[in-house]
Amino acid sequence: MNLSIGCQLQLHCESATPLLALVHPHTSLVSDLATPERLDLDPDRTFEVLTDQSGNRWCRLLARGGTTNLRYAATIHCPDTTDPVLPAMGACPVEALPINSYRFLNASTYCDTAALMELAWSTFAGIPPGWTLVQAICDWVHERIRFDYNAIHPHKRASDSLAEGAGVCRDYAHLAISLCRCLNIPARYCTGYLGYTGIPPGEAPVDFSAWFEVFLADRWHVFDARHNFPRCGRVLIARGRDAADVPFLRTFGAHQLDGFTVITEAIPHGSSQESAHEVEPHLTNAAAIG
Repeated sequence: MNLSIGCQLQLHCESATPLLALVHPHTSLVSDLATPERLDLDPDRTFEVLTDQSGNRWCRLLARGGTTNLRYAATIHCPDTTDPVLPAMGACPVEALPINSYRFLNASTYCDTAALMELAWSTFAGIPPGWTLVQAICDWVHERIRFDYNAIHPHKRASDSLAEGAGVCRDYAHLAISLCRCLNIPARYCTGYLGYTGIPPGEAPVDFSAWFEVFLADRWHVFDARHNFPRCGRVLIARGRDAADVPFLRTFGAHQLDGFTVITEAIPHGSSQESAHEVEPHLTNAAAIG
């Protein structure tokens, strides 16, 4: 299936401010783009798209003083199958892990593993390592966190989400990632477009979504503690240790986010939009990543 993806950000800066925006699909998905990507800036100015060592594509520009509108739009082909479920998949022994996966066992800004180590081992130690263990962690996190946009705050760690019992999708991901790392399962944070593809639309506006990946056997696998059932229509934007590595907007100076809209919509098969589709988002009140 083809998806229309895009976003529009409106921010106000008192003076010229460098910024990085993560809105482009990950390098691994560039070949799946069905139409050329379009990024518009108002007022018009130059920008560049740079790829880091993880394959994340950052838009870099200098925002002038005043209001800046950033608008991204693309159409991408996405499998219409849901996330694979492989219950028989075993873990990879710690001594056999790829060398670049070990950093995803460490604590990070929002994944405070030391605070959760005793809980992780006392709760999950009896479950065989592998897919079954990770799914048990997702089930446990899903049952203990209530989705609530009002529970957002910028310095919220995994242990804070557990103590409060509420959060948004990044908080579900941070808690599940932390518990996996405590149990010697490499886990990394993912952010991307997801929306309501394949499920009935809800009342909440479409937002950037967060999930996570773990290394089992010989490769990385997708898990989602927020939804906790297989989804279709994921479009990866970036991977990192946690949300601190991959914010959708990073500014190097004071700013106010005045508008924020995300579009993720399936395009009906045979529609003329499959070959040429433009997103026409409207500005809404700024929302934090969900």
